[in-house]
Amino acid sequence: MAAETRHEMCDLLVAGSGAAGLAAAVTAAHHGLDVIVVEKDDVVGGTTAWSGGWIWAPCNPVAQRYGKHEEIAEPRKYLEAVLGDKFNPELVDAFLTAAPEMVGFFDTQTALRFDPGLHIPDTYGDMPGAGTGGRSVIAKPYDGRGLGPEIIRMRPPLPETSFRGLTIQAGPDLKAFMTATRSVRSALYVAGRLTRHLWDLARYGRAMQLRNGQALVARLLRSAADAGVDIRTQTAIASLVRGKGRVSGAHVTGPEGTYLIRARCGVVLACGGFPNDHVRRDHQFPKPKTHRTLAVSSATGDGLQLGESVGGRQPKTLASPGAWCPVSDVTWSDGRKGVFPHIIDRGKPGVIGVLKSGKRFCNEGLGYHDYVTAMLDAAGPDTIPESWLICDHRFLRRYGLGIVRPAPIPIRPWLRSGYLNRGTTLEGLAAACGIDAKGLGQTVTDFNADARKGVDHAFGRGTSPYMRLQGDAAVQPNPCLAPIDKAPYYAVRVIPGSFGTFAGLQTDGQARVLDTDKHPIPGLYAAGTDMASVMGGHYPAGGINLGPALTFGFVAGRDAAERFR
Repeated sequence: MAAETRHEMCDLLVAGSGAAGLAAAVTAAHHGLDVIVVEKDDVVGGTTAWSGGWIWAPCNPVAQRYGKHEEIAEPRKYLEAVLGDKFNPELVDAFLTAAPEMVGFFDTQTALRFDPGLHIPDTYGDMPGAGTGGRSVIAKPYDGRGLGPEIIRMRPPLPETSFRGLTIQAGPDLKAFMTATRSVRSALYVAGRLTRHLWDLARYGRAMQLRNGQALVARLLRSAADAGVDIRTQTAIASLVRGKGRVSGAHVTGPEGTYLIRARCGVVLACGGFPNDHVRRDHQFPKPKTHRTLAVSSATGDGLQLGESVGGRQPKTLASPGAWCPVSDVTWSDGRKGVFPHIIDRGKPGVIGVLKSGKRFCNEGLGYHDYVTAMLDAAGPDTIPESWLICDHRFLRRYGLGIVRPAPIPIRPWLRSGYLNRGTTLEGLAAACGIDAKGLGQTVTDFNADARKGVDHAFGRGTSPYMRLQGDAAVQPNPCLAPIDKAPYYAVRVIPGSFGTFAGLQTDGQARVLDTDKHPIPGLYAAGTDMASVMGGHYPAGGINLGPALTFGFVAGRDAAERFR
């Protein structure tokens, strides 16, 4: 390392500006620490800014204000059932104890305010301890003007999951957009949102009605500014510094060159995991060549490399190394490439997922992680893992499919680009996709017979609260099932993707990085996807990425302040 011409001091140095990093910074600053956050990208927010923003935090005080009370023993029982032999009592208990404290702290002491997910159930409703609502929270919508000039430092929304930059939140907001052509009330609401959005674009050049992960990052950024946190973009940690047996700072590289930051209380690694570290991903992911990630391009495993350089390690026993999500490749009219996450469409009535054989392979209405796991399991050693979501014209115009929006948004651009396949018959659709026509015809015939009765004998769609929430309550007797019989027919090719990685650095319940002997490395913390998943590589509920990220960021910031005060 070349000699630095500049030395600085702080109490806590945080690498990364997503949910975990900002949570650690705000918490530590609230406890009186002088905090510096370094972010190697030129904008703040990481992959969090592109997320749906839901946070799994059982027993949280926001839900309790609405009468949702439960003991920690219930979600613990649920996690023990879902995680099986990947259940880590120390990490799970630390998470379940600190998550309500984290929500209470941010909701009362910072600019971060939450709305409850009172009706959002856990994924596996048949498991002991499964919740039917109240375990999730989401950041309240935020007016971006509240950030003042800091708004230019926020990562803009992902084009594939926003409407010309306008973020739409699951729940009443999304429902209004989905029913705008069938409800005067919804139409007026949507018109208001769009009118305000167009005004914001004209005046500010970006969306200002912030929801989902955008609202979460904005509120954390506002909280960090209020607490005096120093956030430096285009600045990355080049190497960690150890002194007197502990991590005591880092050499960082930024626009002004390389310099040393001494950190009296330690360093928090929250760099976003390794979704774009292709060497590590090729080694650890199943079928990595087909894989697409929804994470930001700057998430290249820096935190893991830094942790390993001082003795940290990845666990080898996780159920999966990544948080899977089915995705489709998108090519925009100007040639830009993107990735669309299939989160909502799979569970709606009147769509199925099939393999090249034309046969269904899973319960499409279960979690996104489950869909990809089933797709990977169905692919042989030399088979490309891929599937097609199949629907009819009625479904497409009512719900949309992938990036194709519901009526009245035109579908022709997506037909021209090849993203959306169409056939006047199922045989024609099969030919367009390269699917076995006979297999697809039999699958749709069998599915339709079941759908008309409201049952799914093959996979049990619509048999749990989670699945029914993903469906359409207006469709009966099963909100998750409807026949596919209104030509023309449509399909979108779906492949494995991920929100990010699970296989971070092994830590203890205080978010301290452990060495190969399972001893804490003094002065080094990890949170978010730089920390090995508390869920053991499973996906028991929506929000299990952001919930632990915020919680262990909070834990790390608090522990650093208390331990080295």
